Amino acid sequence: MPLYEHVLIARQDLSNAQAEGLIEHFSTVIADNGGKVVEHEYWGVKTMAYKINKNRKGHYAFLKSDAPAGAVQEMERLARLHDDVMRVLTIKVDAHEDGPSVQMQKRDERSERGDRPDRGDRDRGDRDRGDRGGDRGGERRGGFDRR
Repeated sequence: MPLYEHVLIARQDLSNAQAEGLIEHFSTVIADNGGKVVEHEYWGVKTMAYKINKNRKGHYAFLKSDAPAGAVQEMERLARLHDDVMRVLTIKVDAHEDGPSVQMQKRDERSERGDRPDRGDRDRGDRDRGDRGGDRGGERRGGFDRR
C-alpha cells in the first residue's frame, strides 16, 4: 500500500485532549477503510504565518499512514467537513523516516548550519564617528529655523 504523511491544523480554542482526540478520530477513519496509522505526533499549539478563519494559532498534528487511496480520500473529506479542522495537507512519500519528525527534535539536534562564522567588526565600537557634538552653526534638522 502507498505511504502518506498528513498534517492537520485544528482551531486554537480546543483543549489539548480534544486536539489529540481528533488524531484518534482520523486514525480510526483510516483504519476502518483498510489502512493503518503507523505513527502520529501532536506538535502542540503553534503560531501560523497568516490568519486562517480569524485564528492566528492552531493545534498541529502529524500522521504517518500506510493506506489505500480510498481511505486517504475519505479521511481528507471528513477532515474538510469537520468544524474544528482548519487545514489538511497530505503528501505521498516513498518511505517513512525513522525517529521523530523535524518539529519534535530539539533545536540543537537538528542544527545543520553549525557555528556561525565570525562577523568581524560588528559592534562598531571602535569606529571614528567624527565631531557630532557642540554648535552646528544654526543648522537644525527638519528645515525649520526656530529662533
